[in-house]
Amino acid sequence: MIPLPPAVRGALADALSLAFPTWCAGCDLPDTPLCAPCRAHLVPEPRRRTAGGLEIWSGLSFEGVAARVLRAFKEDGRTSLARALAPALAAALGACDPHAAVVPVPASPASVRRRGYRPVELIARRAGAEPRRLLQLARATSDQRGLTRGARSANVAGSMTTRGDVDLPVVLVDDVVTTGATLAEAARALRAGGVHVVGAATVAFTARTYGASR
Repeated sequence: MIPLPPAVRGALADALSLAFPTWCAGCDLPDTPLCAPCRAHLVPEPRRRTAGGLEIWSGLSFEGVAARVLRAFKEDGRTSLARALAPALAAALGACDPHAAVVPVPASPASVRRRGYRPVELIARRAGAEPRRLLQLARATSDQRGLTRGARSANVAGSMTTRGDVDLPVVLVDDVVTTGATLAEAARALRAGGVHVVGAATVAFTARTYGASR
């Protein structure tokens, strides 16, 4: 391949930036998908909580830069951001059980069609895990956003079933934990199918996870 002269490379870069503009997912700085200062905000600080007897580890707090990057990854189709988010999930998995099989909370068919990918599975793979789809949705649920803690639990109760088995202990994975209702339901479904669930790991936790207002 013949190397291009600097002037030509610069012209091509300028043309691509006009056709496909890039900006930092964390602060909107132009010409970079994620700037160094925002990347520094994604350094994992694992934190533990329990919900329904399930131990849950999370790598980041869902606020500021981390929240913006996660939203851009999930809602704007910026799949390249999975690599920047993966260390947070890897840290949570390592704190929970680094040797367990990884089982993602299932995505709804509608969200998979809309996005064209499964966010949780993509981050898990970038974190070096091999997600196993042992769960499936048994019924549709409402959007959890805006629901109270009790309403969230009622909304997802009985919504999942197990679709297979595995000899190893498993760790559930999700992107964000708020009250833990979804993860608790996933753990219930797996245990009902005879699977040993040792805990859960998420990329981030919200302020509500620990009882603060949000």
